[in-house]
Amino acid sequence: MTQLPLQAVLFDMDGTLVDTERLWWEAVEQVAGRALTETDRPEVLGRPVEHTAHWLAVTTGRPAPGLAEALHREFAERVRADIVPRPGALALLDALAREGVPTALVTASPRAVADTVLDALGASRFAVTVTADDTEHTKPAPDPYLAACHALGVDPAACVAVEDTETGVTSAEAAGCTVLAVPSLAPIGTAPGRTVVPGLEGVTPERLRSLLPHRLRVMSWNLWYGGTKVRDHRAKQLKILTETDVDVVGLQETYGTAAEELAEALGWYHHRAGENLGIISRHPITAVLGDPDVGFYGAAGVRIAVGADEVDVWTAHLDCAPYGPYESAFDGLDADTLIAHEGARLARLRDALRRIGAGPGVPVVLVGDFNSPSHLDRPEVGWPVTRVAEEAGFADSYREAHPDPVREPGHTWSPVHAEHEDGSGRPEPQDRIDFVLHRGLRVLDSRTHVTGSPRPWPDVEDNDWPSDHAAVITTFAITGKPMGGGA
Repeated sequence: MTQLPLQAVLFDMDGTLVDTERLWWEAVEQVAGRALTETDRPEVLGRPVEHTAHWLAVTTGRPAPGLAEALHREFAERVRADIVPRPGALALLDALAREGVPTALVTASPRAVADTVLDALGASRFAVTVTADDTEHTKPAPDPYLAACHALGVDPAACVAVEDTETGVTSAEAAGCTVLAVPSLAPIGTAPGRTVVPGLEGVTPERLRSLLPHRLRVMSWNLWYGGTKVRDHRAKQLKILTETDVDVVGLQETYGTAAEELAEALGWYHHRAGENLGIISRHPITAVLGDPDVGFYGAAGVRIAVGADEVDVWTAHLDCAPYGPYESAFDGLDADTLIAHEGARLARLRDALRRIGAGPGVPVVLVGDFNSPSHLDRPEVGWPVTRVAEEAGFADSYREAHPDPVREPGHTWSPVHAEHEDGSGRPEPQDRIDFVLHRGLRVLDSRTHVTGSPRPWPDVEDNDWPSDHAAVITTFAITGKPMGGGA
């Protein structure tokens, strides 16, 4: 199982690297003129100065700007006089530096306060510093962590954020980071993608690497008569699967034996459903889902074990006729008629969704050749097949990664049909009709894939790409179960 590499570690400042939460608490008490209580914590801990100043303004009747100045002054004086690094903080920073792992300081404090702390910690320890002055929105919004990742040139999914408050944790998780929570004054609950430890003592770079999500790379691939239209198709299919480094593939048009033959050659697990559908997986298949004797069109699934986690993977092939893009481009049918003609595909997908069920607890990936465009791509037609999947809780992984259908159309039909195959010379409508949908996973990347430059139909037998569809490949993060305990 492939784990994402650790690209950077992003540290909160107050209460995480230095023991300033106590100093901030004391500064707020001084300005407020009273002792703070438990009910005050959400307005004080992990909040920028301006937020707490406005909160105090409401309760004291004093002007917020003056309160903010007083808070800045009181806190800065305490930091200069009494700053104390949290146990294990400097040792972890030094260990990361020795291993060449970039670090960033991401704080809701203003630049003036951050610079005071950096003077004590050593500003050279951090490649990037993001403060409350540097983004339009600060924590709990994801902006500070996204800004730090952008400045470092790293993927948030390959970063660990170290935080001590719920506010900071919310910010880091919204940015897509894995979180190591080190509570200072208030407890933090566990959650997927989050590990809670009592302190930084004993935390090592290797421990941080172990927290990152594992990767699950899923492909949807219509093999086109099993690939038999192309010479040496099986060898070419195996080469493609090896080079793309996929983990599980939902197949359509298997021509009966493709799934088992590919799996046997790769040393993988497989499930064959009827003569058209199959799933191959480098991860163990623990259960077979759906009807194993499904017809040429329909859907079938498996449950796979990805380490300690389980994921259900379904592959679907929906009826090819009538084909909406032809009816639109060649026959000029209006939107209502196009939608009305989707009945057969809609019925088959609804049957698949019924078999999949609500599925609480187990993430689901639904891939396939739907033979229908997406309602996300063509707003002038509310294509119902993909809409029904969306209503069942499935997100379109390609559109998550590429939200603009104009800039990134993601066409999968067809790399070998530039002209309609009836010989009329009419341009073949190009559309995105192959999908990797999901429910309950995090998308890291999604793309279409075609090998080489396929020659057009009918001169296809020597193509390196043995299909008339582009494949879709989506990389998901498997965040695992909530973790807690000592370092």
